[in-house]
Amino acid sequence: MLYDGFRNDHEIRDFVAGGAAAGVSAAFGAPVGGTLFSLEEAASFWNQDLTWRVFFGAMISTFFTNFLLGAFHGHATELSSPGLVRFNVFDNDLKFDLIEIPVFVVMAVVGGVLGASFVVLNYKLTVFRQRFLRNNWLKVIEAGVVAMVSALLAFILMVVVDDCTATKPFGNNTVTARMHCKPGEHHGLSNLFLNTPEGCLKSLLHDPYESHSPASLAVFTVVLYFLSVWTYGLSVSSGVFIPSLATGAAWGRLVGMGVVDMLPGLTHLSGDFGKYALIGAASQIGGNLRTTISLTVIIVECTGDISFGLPIMIVLMISKWVGDFITTGLYDMNIEVLGIPIIPFEAPPLVDDIRASEVMTSPLIGFSTERKVGQIIDILKTENMCGFPITETPEDEPGRIKLKGLILREQLIVILKKKIFAPEGLPQPKNITIADFRNFYPLYLKIKDIAISEEERDYMIDLIIHGELTPHTIEKVK
Repeated sequence: MLYDGFRNDHEIRDFVAGGAAAGVSAAFGAPVGGTLFSLEEAASFWNQDLTWRVFFGAMISTFFTNFLLGAFHGHATELSSPGLVRFNVFDNDLKFDLIEIPVFVVMAVVGGVLGASFVVLNYKLTVFRQRFLRNNWLKVIEAGVVAMVSALLAFILMVVVDDCTATKPFGNNTVTARMHCKPGEHHGLSNLFLNTPEGCLKSLLHDPYESHSPASLAVFTVVLYFLSVWTYGLSVSSGVFIPSLATGAAWGRLVGMGVVDMLPGLTHLSGDFGKYALIGAASQIGGNLRTTISLTVIIVECTGDISFGLPIMIVLMISKWVGDFITTGLYDMNIEVLGIPIIPFEAPPLVDDIRASEVMTSPLIGFSTERKVGQIIDILKTENMCGFPITETPEDEPGRIKLKGLILREQLIVILKKKIFAPEGLPQPKNITIADFRNFYPLYLKIKDIAISEEERDYMIDLIIHGELTPHTIEKVK
């Protein structure tokens, strides 16, 4: 078949890396950021060829997203929508004074603390779901409850909070509700709750100063924060990027309004205080996810303003440091809770002096270069090891064991299934190819599914012709 060459772990890992980059690129129109996100979060191994493949896939993803969005809006040949989520270019070029850097640093610390608490709360919620919400119908009910609570909270807050404004919100397709406001006015919370998450984020970044009161922003931040914690992990197609950005943009905009009110002499702040919403968004998502390089590039590509890259990088680094001091990142937490076997980049504390021999399974189970079929089956049924060393004892050194190779459990089962063995003293059959092993990938056979007769149990398998002859080895430290 055409795709048989991709049926192995190496190619699957590369596809995962390319898919992560393509997804981020399509969502944000950021092919470079998507490639860096794949490098930072999704790839186990990296090389020059993979860099080109991932970047090419990300760029193609951006192009087709652009083309399809253009066709959806009625101008297929006008490629002006590179991503599903764009922050839009600010009316004024984003500028910052050196006196604002301390404010950005404080916001980064807040983002790190909020991100760490987000991880802790979601960890407890994930454990609760694994323990009590295992049935599919319970998962559907939970999703329905979240939707009902979200709608109910939005309605109650728009009734209780007094935030009427006549200021026109950002965007031509913004949805607003009048509620109890006068004719010609709308409720400030309506274009946050009733819009799409992307529209809500754009409103927080670009709406005029008078569009939202401090009270409405504070209430919206608290509600959206806890709804985001609750929503992440639902059995629905959802994510954490946009909710985190919107939450951070809400409290960042609140900080910006406070800075404008406290420093009225700096008149230029009132014209582009939306940058505080952007800094808040970066701080929040940095505290949640703990990625730095890729998020910096993604946000810069989404805003189209490279001059603001330094403050974004600073707040992402600080929010990561603060969050890491308290707990792990959101992705790492989910990997740990779900029990996914991924080795972290850094070893845990206090393990620098532990040797591999101290944590290895003892006694070591291996095979000689030739072994009876029955003996191999018995070992595979009683042991769950994934790989077995192939060893040989030299005739002139009877007390020494020499490593000749390594053979995997899955390889042994396929060899037994294909009956690649022969009576002792006869030549071994060689009618097995790499395609025979790939045909069972990734749903490998179980040893209990192999049928072997009593006569065949005495047959011999030459393991050296099937194993890996150059396995990785570590010299023992004397």
